[in-house]
Amino acid sequence: MEFRNSLKNFIKEESLRLKKKFGKNKTQSERILARTAKLGEEYGELCNEVLAFLKDQRPEKLKGKKENDLTDEIADVIITTLLLADILNIDMETIESSLKRKIKKINKRKY
Repeated sequence: MEFRNSLKNFIKEESLRLKKKFGKNKTQSERILARTAKLGEEYGELCNEVLAFLKDQRPEKLKGKKENDLTDEIADVIITTLLLADILNIDMETIESSLKRKIKKINKRKY
């Protein structure tokens, strides 16, 4: 519960910082589009880390890789997704409900 609250506070604060720094002269639609594009960027970085994890990158791209690069990129995707949800006025409780509903649906699948 404590982590959820601190994450919720972080997302609210980071949304305000980002709006102040990059979006004060943009429309809401432009801010949503920018956040969506940022999510695409973070997903691309995650894909690069997965390829590096699998050693499926050129050797020069594997130089300087650290053990936590992959998990850091997963965290970036999650944070950016939550920032997108925030700008769309989707709160954490709604996301939590959706996650529970999706997990229930997935658990009913027959493989």
